[in-house]
Amino acid sequence: MSAGPILIFDKSTLQSLNVDEAVWLDHSYLCNITPLFFIETLADLEKEVRAGRTSDQVVGSLAMKTPDMGSSVNVHHTTLILDELLGVDIVDTRTGRPHIGGGVPMELGGKSGVMFKPSQEDEAFRRWQEGDFLTIERVAAKAWRDALSKIDLESVYSLFKERLPQWNKPKGLDEVKRDVDNVLVHQDQENVLRMALSLVGVPSDYWHAILERWQKTNRPSVRDFAPYFAYVFSVDLFFYFAVAADLIGRGRPSHKIDMAYLYYLPFCMVFSSNDKLHQTIVPFFLRERQTFVSGTDLKADLQALDQHYSSLPEEIKNRGLATFAFYPPDDTRFLITRLWDKHMNPRWREHKHEHDAWSSKKEKRDAPSPLMEAIRSAEIKGAPMKPHVPTRMSEPNHIVIKRNVRAKKGKWERFPEVMRNRRKNERGEWEDTP
Repeated sequence: MSAGPILIFDKSTLQSLNVDEAVWLDHSYLCNITPLFFIETLADLEKEVRAGRTSDQVVGSLAMKTPDMGSSVNVHHTTLILDELLGVDIVDTRTGRPHIGGGVPMELGGKSGVMFKPSQEDEAFRRWQEGDFLTIERVAAKAWRDALSKIDLESVYSLFKERLPQWNKPKGLDEVKRDVDNVLVHQDQENVLRMALSLVGVPSDYWHAILERWQKTNRPSVRDFAPYFAYVFSVDLFFYFAVAADLIGRGRPSHKIDMAYLYYLPFCMVFSSNDKLHQTIVPFFLRERQTFVSGTDLKADLQALDQHYSSLPEEIKNRGLATFAFYPPDDTRFLITRLWDKHMNPRWREHKHEHDAWSSKKEKRDAPSPLMEAIRSAEIKGAPMKPHVPTRMSEPNHIVIKRNVRAKKGKWERFPEVMRNRRKNERGEWEDTP
């Protein structure tokens, strides 16, 4: 599927899937891989070996199930925060789109677009999926686990109890969210900004430049000045208030890590997890057009999709998922269908019927799109796309993301036969092979 609801999942969700179910996860959604998921999974390299398996095998199994086609690695939240605070790039948190590194404005065929070259995160992600775990990544995994072991929620509890002696202790998480929202709209916005810079952990070296920029922009509210930064601050403050109110336990430092997944919540349409803390907290931070799905429900739907399409004739299945399952089934008993109804183009069923009619005609089905022909032509001739500066980068005519993916995963062929058989000859020209 070329476009589906943008999904963020945590490790617990992916661990519950088998490979065939993971194929349908990749095919049905555009998956936003958070750096947190990436590092958390790599941290398994440092765990004790159980049942005779090496840590590489444990992570490798999960890496095999991680989406490699409809996925992107989101830029780390600390980078986004600092860019926003310094005015380098204001982060749009309203669209549910991931923020991907490595984008270069280009021109192709007279139209503006963006080509995404692999970022450092993407390169590490690719190596990880190929089972190549580099020393530097092992060190990062160890550092992650060391940092986790140093989180002291008892100190957090004592600090907030001391600083808020007159605080009317919330009786539920809804009251915690109310208190957080009240802090954000407090009349002394400079104090709110300074408090947020400290709590979020923005390096002090940048404070002067940030405060100076805030003053030069007429001292707006923190939410108007840096919406994403204000959002991350609200997540952290919610967590600390809830701990101080005895509504989140102090016995598990990993709770702070679980909360950090919410830093990336603005960059998706659907969030899925089996974690109990996520199931309780995420609904307080969802936008109106976002959906929380338990990992159990997601797995059940992916399993149902696998069974549904497995009943098709082999001739159809051999065409590849991109041909016969470009859109989800019409049947609203499928979760993915209901999510398309909520989050995607309301006319998607019309487009599905048009696509089904097109895919039934082999001569059209095998013909590459004009854009793909232009890209291939540029590659063959050695003529790169022309760099340019578009006036509205939010609406490019096309986006090109280069990646290597498995043509077959689990039991499923993913592409039409004509694409699976295409190879470059010694002259660099595309040709079909038997």
